[in-house]
Amino acid sequence: MISREMRRLMETGSAIRKLWDLGFQMKQVHGAESVADMTLGNPVAPPPRVLLEALEEVVAHPPPDLHRYTPSAGDPEVRERIAADLDERGLLPGARREHVVVTAGASAATNIALRSVLEPGDEVILLAPYFPDYPAHVLNHGGKPLAVDTGHDFLPDLEAIDRSMGPRTRAVIVNHPNNPSGRQYPEHLLRGLADLLRDRSRESGRPVYLLSDEPYREIRYTTEPFVSPAALYEHGLMAYSFSKSHSIPGERIGYLVVNPENAGAKELVAALSVSGRVLGFPNAPSLWQHVIARCLDAVVDVEPLRRHRDRLLETLTEKGYEVCSPEGTFYLFPRTPGDDDEAFVRRAMEDLLLLVPGTAFGREGHFRMAFCVDDRAVNLALERLPLAMSLG
Repeated sequence: MISREMRRLMETGSAIRKLWDLGFQMKQVHGAESVADMTLGNPVAPPPRVLLEALEEVVAHPPPDLHRYTPSAGDPEVRERIAADLDERGLLPGARREHVVVTAGASAATNIALRSVLEPGDEVILLAPYFPDYPAHVLNHGGKPLAVDTGHDFLPDLEAIDRSMGPRTRAVIVNHPNNPSGRQYPEHLLRGLADLLRDRSRESGRPVYLLSDEPYREIRYTTEPFVSPAALYEHGLMAYSFSKSHSIPGERIGYLVVNPENAGAKELVAALSVSGRVLGFPNAPSLWQHVIARCLDAVVDVEPLRRHRDRLLETLTEKGYEVCSPEGTFYLFPRTPGDDDEAFVRRAMEDLLLLVPGTAFGREGHFRMAFCVDDRAVNLALERLPLAMSLG
């Protein structure tokens, strides 16, 4: 018999993965060329050539310890290069090797962080719409997820966050740029959030952490500079994955960085390292640590994604949908005609167009489209999107 908790997760698990699995079945029945699968953020673009060259180099001339355990926090030279990159680019000034933990992707980083700071019953605020796995990540470690709606424009509502905070608030997770809305949060709002958490930390006598989940940091379409929330607050933690920026989601490599101004950084990094081991991550994949350290600044070409975004935005607008233009990520998050997003997704499925309902992200009345797909899927989606007024 499996546990009650696991049975609950199986019944209520990720809608995205369920729909992706359903899409796989539909492709078997109808042919892959007939299905427009816009469910999963699983980019089809090849990795940058420089990454493939780095992989060839590491395999052809491997370090002596390439296939052995690394330290739990990661290979020291890899950590050094990551810290130097963050410092030099101004993403996290003052970052040093001792602040970095290399992880098996951003989800591992999030779980490691929560495992290290949560006591049973602590609350973690999620800004809706949010990545669907966040509630399970919080529950994994005895915490209580608390969703707080963003505004109509999907930007954080600082007053709503303030009202939701209490003596057991331990962390706020910020996904920036946001999946699914694509919004890049303005610096003044992030500074306001940092000030709010700083005040609440002083009041409660223990830190309220700000976990900034940034896997889409390099997938942006705006000239506005990116500012990491983790850099603005001494109790900030930066989670990152190379899955999207380097188009290697299957390789599971990323990192977690503690703000250098944290007075307890040394102890916290030690706790993060132990958390990784107890959660089943003795170390991040050694091969990919060495590869990624050689090409930190290699990023996929975002222009094909920009073209997909623009074509879909034009058609959605022409067909009567209300939709914000995303500043980052490779998702669109339009309003559905009417409030029943699940019914809308089922209707689209009849035309072999696979979308994800907004309820999966804590925001009803919307649907998400992933446009990190090939041209064929985009063309099919453009044809099959129904007129909004015909369903309203």
